[in-house]
Formats: sequence, structure tokens, C-alpha cells
Amino acid sequence: MGLKADRWIRRMAQEHGMIDPFVDGQVRDDVISYGLSSYGYDIRVGRQFKIFTNVHSTIVDPKNFTPEAYVDFAGDVCIIPPNSFVLAESVETIRMPRNVSALVLCKSTYIRAGVLIPTTVLEAEWTGTITLEIGNMTPLPARVYANEGIAQVLFFEGDEPPDISYADRKGKYQDQQGVVLPRI
Repeated sequence: MGLKADRWIRRMAQEHGMIDPFVDGQVRDDVISYGLSSYGYDIRVGRQFKIFTNVHSTIVDPKNFTPEAYVDFAGDVCIIPPNSFVLAESVETIRMPRNVSALVLCKSTYIRAGVLIPTTVLEAEWTGTITLEIGNMTPLPARVYANEGIAQVLFFEGDEPPDISYADRKGKYQDQQGVVLPRI
């Protein structure tokens, strides 16, 4: 049990559709790497972004979220304003097995440039594209490259399946597609 290696991730992706699309190995040529690694899978960021803005002097409230807090953007390169934040989606759809949870962690290439993704948990039997929270912690604009690596997913298998999975309790982000805003 514990952290899962490349051969387990490959088998779960190919036989059970855990990661779709699945890239068997690391793609590295002239891109921020993505695909299967030794003990994880590097996911890509898609082309749809929600860039947070203060144009309307809106208060960000996770219980009462308003679309005036962001600007929609689609493209191959997203510029995140200084000390700002965007939401984006993963290219890959993830289908978590019942006895597996995962952590989504920022890639070191972005961390070293001051662009951070908070750790996200993918619970047992959660399914969907991952809504990524990407923060620019620098006083300068920062680029994020669509269809390139953005974060690594580490898979952890439990000793036994849970009594109640994310799907069983009908979690509010189950089967999400696209960039999903906060829900209560």
C-alpha cells in the first residue's frame, strides 16, 4: 500500500481509465514536462482560464461567489497579473479508484518562478477534470503555458476501501468539467 509507482499508475490508466488522456512516459522537448514519472503523473493545464481582477472592486466570497471577480480567457499562454491568481482546468480527466486518494502538487519549475498551486486532495472515487488554483506570488506578471505540465499527482492506495467514498456522499465537485467556481 502507500505511494504508487509508475507501473501501478500505468496499469490503472490503461486498464481502468484512471487518467485520460494518458501519456506513458515524460514529454520534455521544449515544454514544461508532463506524463508518467517514477512515482506520479504530471498533469497539463488546459486553455481555459478565469483571471481574478479587482476592476469591479468585488469582494471574493466563497459562499456567494460572483462572476465579476474574474475575467474569462482562452489561449495557449495566460499572463497572471502580479500578486494575483487564476483558475484553470487540467487537460486530463481523473477517475479515482475507491481505495485510492491523491495529492496534487505544484511542479518545481513553476515554484522556482514564484507561481504556486496549493495542494489539492482528490478523494476516493472522485471523478472529473481538476480545477487548478494558480497563484502568481511575484510583483511581476507571470506566464502559464497551456497544454504543458503544471502539477504532479501522487496516488496513495489505502489498506482497505472507505465505508463512504466521495461518490457515495455525492460530493459537490463530482464529475466536474471545465473551470468550476466555489460551491457550498
